[in-house]
Amino acid sequence: MITVDRLTKAYGGFRAVDDVSFVCRQGRVTGFLGPNGAGKTTTMRVMVGLTTATSGRVTIGGLEYAAIPNPARHVGVLLDASAQHGGRTGREILSLGALAMALPSSRVDEMLDLVGLTDVEAKRRMRNYSLGMKQRLGLAHALLGDPEVLILDEPANGLDPAGIRWMRGLLKSYADGGGTVLLSSHLLNEVELIADEMILIGHGRIVAQGDKKSLLAGAQGAATSMVMSLDNSGLATALTHRGHVAEPMGDGLKVNASTEEVGRAALAAGIVLTDLRTGGVGLEDLFLELT
Repeated sequence: MITVDRLTKAYGGFRAVDDVSFVCRQGRVTGFLGPNGAGKTTTMRVMVGLTTATSGRVTIGGLEYAAIPNPARHVGVLLDASAQHGGRTGREILSLGALAMALPSSRVDEMLDLVGLTDVEAKRRMRNYSLGMKQRLGLAHALLGDPEVLILDEPANGLDPAGIRWMRGLLKSYADGGGTVLLSSHLLNEVELIADEMILIGHGRIVAQGDKKSLLAGAQGAATSMVMSLDNSGLATALTHRGHVAEPMGDGLKVNASTEEVGRAALAAGIVLTDLRTGGVGLEDLFLELT
């Protein structure tokens, strides 16, 4: 578990992180969302001891990172996929990591296989890697020590659609096995598919947190539905008679009522529905509004 308690990091008069508190729980993927410069990377650097906090603290499993014995065996970190010696091969980079963590060399082969880097690619120097290959190598390095916690900053950068789907499955499987994942990203739609909980940060401060359902429910307020039918005009009339506002939207209607109420109105009017779903703001709309 990761606990961030009233964390602040100031550079002169500028607060990159301003009184931030949140918890990342075991067995869950927590999405850390924010635009560039919002304070995500600074927060994560404080977590792993690369930046000193001005005030507040971060603990991982109850300990600050510097106090964890052989920390890479407990906390896997990927903050910058390019932060390795460009003249070393992928295999050399993982082998040095295994040596530092007192791991058997067989672990290197396991990780290369896990992230899909072939033997030929593993022998290539990192300066010749694509960004996607660097991300895969970075994930292999983060997972090398079989840690209980993963802290990943924009791990989907450079991955193609197949690579992003692979990463999503990998991280969900890791969390399902009891691991704790903190995943920072500005790719809101991607995080929607993987995160159990989301933390939204803007200008160094937490602006919202919770699971997707609770975040969107709070933003939408009154229920809203999107509906299409074989008689949109007749459906709009039926909804109006019930006291609801129905406005044209694309090939259907936007209605200030729950999907259940829209369905009841259509049934009473004898109108066939072809599409009915919950409407309102999406995660992207909510994030842009809050930040």
